Amino acid sequence: MDQSFRNLLILISGVSLLVLSVVTDAILVDTAIIGQVLLICGLLTTLSGAYLLRAELNAFFKRQRAEAFAWSIGMIGIVVAVCYLSIQHPFRIDMTEGDLYSLSSETVDMLESLENPVHITFFHDPMMRDTVDFYHLIASKSDKVTVEFFDPMLNPSAARLKGVEFAGTTLMESKGRSLQVNTPHESDIANGILKVAQGIQQTVCFLEGHGEPDPFSLEQHDHTEGDSGHEHGLGSEYVLHERHGMAKLRNSLESMNYVVTKINLAKGGVVETDCAVFVVAGPQTPLMQSEIDWISQHIESGHNMLFMLDPNVKTGLEPIIEKLGVVLEDNLVLDPESHFWADVSSPAVTKYNRHSITDGLTLTFFPGVRSLSPTDVRVSNTNVRPLINTSLKSYGETDIAQLGFNDGVDDKGPLTLMVIVQRNPGYGKSAAAIAAELRGETIDEPPAPEVTGPPSRIAIFGDSDFATNSFFHIMGNGKLLLSTINYLTKQENLIGLEPKSLDIPRVNLTNTQMKGTLFLSIILIPALMAIIGIAVWWRRR
Repeated sequence: MDQSFRNLLILISGVSLLVLSVVTDAILVDTAIIGQVLLICGLLTTLSGAYLLRAELNAFFKRQRAEAFAWSIGMIGIVVAVCYLSIQHPFRIDMTEGDLYSLSSETVDMLESLENPVHITFFHDPMMRDTVDFYHLIASKSDKVTVEFFDPMLNPSAARLKGVEFAGTTLMESKGRSLQVNTPHESDIANGILKVAQGIQQTVCFLEGHGEPDPFSLEQHDHTEGDSGHEHGLGSEYVLHERHGMAKLRNSLESMNYVVTKINLAKGGVVETDCAVFVVAGPQTPLMQSEIDWISQHIESGHNMLFMLDPNVKTGLEPIIEKLGVVLEDNLVLDPESHFWADVSSPAVTKYNRHSITDGLTLTFFPGVRSLSPTDVRVSNTNVRPLINTSLKSYGETDIAQLGFNDGVDDKGPLTLMVIVQRNPGYGKSAAAIAAELRGETIDEPPAPEVTGPPSRIAIFGDSDFATNSFFHIMGNGKLLLSTINYLTKQENLIGLEPKSLDIPRVNLTNTQMKGTLFLSIILIPALMAIIGIAVWWRRR
């Protein structure tokens, strides 16, 4: 064997011993002496090999190979520096179509506005790397959020101290409050951070006993109904379930720290639940007079209400709604210009009046909806604000048997589908004074008394079907309803987000958008191509 080759083996052996010493020190516990011995042997062997190969190394560095070696070392140094900087200053680019690995703008705004610190402890296993990265991303957006990670299999004592048994559990703590989150969905995590930081929990009460959609039912609208049964609007659909549910709405509310309960006023007695919002969603039979009186008193006491009242149904609540300055029209809104898919009785809306509820809202639609109008004389102590209106070509059909706009009988668009009422008891001009103002007269009346009760917020929709499991998740329907409830409870900063998924995206278009797409793809673009082809042929002939 050549002497230089033996010297090279000595050098390689020394380097190998150095590497082995590092590995041994990282793996073995309470055996530092072994690593130290290997380190000393490795240094001595490496130095001996380098000394014995001094002539060969000197010749190597005098040739052009030295320049190549220096370039290689330089490139390695650059790569190491880039890796170090990327760890110290990470930069992410989410190239997925649905931004699956990025935070929504609502979550970022919430994190930036946190006032109280939140400490997050996530117990995970090696298969939950995506969720770990998600929590790192959350912590990077706010200095109020700190995160630590444990594997309950490797750190069972830490899991026992926190009362955690399974991987995938997140413990959020803030100012003595704690909350467990067991899902990886952004909406649940974001709202968990928000509610543990605020420490607020409110109750949303749903009226029951009149055929209303059940907030604890997961039934879907996979049925078809026609002239002989209940229908949302025009046309017919196949019936599979007896009635619709609103469990998707309830699940979203519970993920936002609301408690959802059902109230039956027909049983009488005192309602002990403190309702932040009392919801009357699509009753199909008239309410008892005792129920109507209770709801009226509930509003006068300064409580918040959400009414979703379907067309062609007399509930007995009409006088209460009129006292708020709103009239429930006895019609069905048809919109030939802007409707969802091919159903003219499902008006679609893309433009809204400015309000925190409608901020950033996408397309919404209402399958079978009545219009709302202001009372002839403004009701004192109330401020009615319409938020959702139909297009100019819509109209309120009063006779379903004879479809078509009847001038002088049917109301012409734009028509209002949803209003917000702000009620301030004991404040503002009386109805008589406002009526006198409209006549150009003035009357003497004592100054308005001071506010005697808390102000309340009331939202009124001319439809309830858009909030059921069938339509809640489509386009902006769910966000509209959640934003409305957050506004009524003065919790506008709560977040209502649909979980992100890898499902194939579905395009939902209004009829106007479908006509435009058809014209663009079938007529306009082929016509332009034909004109360009004719022009080229004419010029070259």
